[in-house]
Amino acid sequence: MKHEMTSTTFQIEGYKIIKTFGVVRGIVVRSRSIFGNIGAAFQSLVGGNITLYTTLCEQARRESFEMMLKHAEELGANAIVGVRYDATEVAGGITEVICYGTAVVVKK
Repeated sequence: MKHEMTSTTFQIEGYKIIKTFGVVRGIVVRSRSIFGNIGAAFQSLVGGNITLYTTLCEQARRESFEMMLKHAEELGANAIVGVRYDATEVAGGITEVICYGTAVVVKK
């Protein structure tokens, strides 16, 4: 599925929803290594963007998004509407990132 066939709204511009499959999701649980935490601690002393954590978060979001796309394709969907992200700290330093939306079939 192409990324442009996803939307945070509940429609895809120029397409009509003809079938709905329901919620699809991708879940990733991540932690930073001890070396990554040490590096991030040094970055936090200087202030500004902590790039080690930014990279970790972006990677987790990307992976959860790709897993959601795969889940939708397995159901036969060609688009996903209402896409959202959520994150929860599972334990100290361990975070779950979920990307979810509604899998649909759309037609021009």
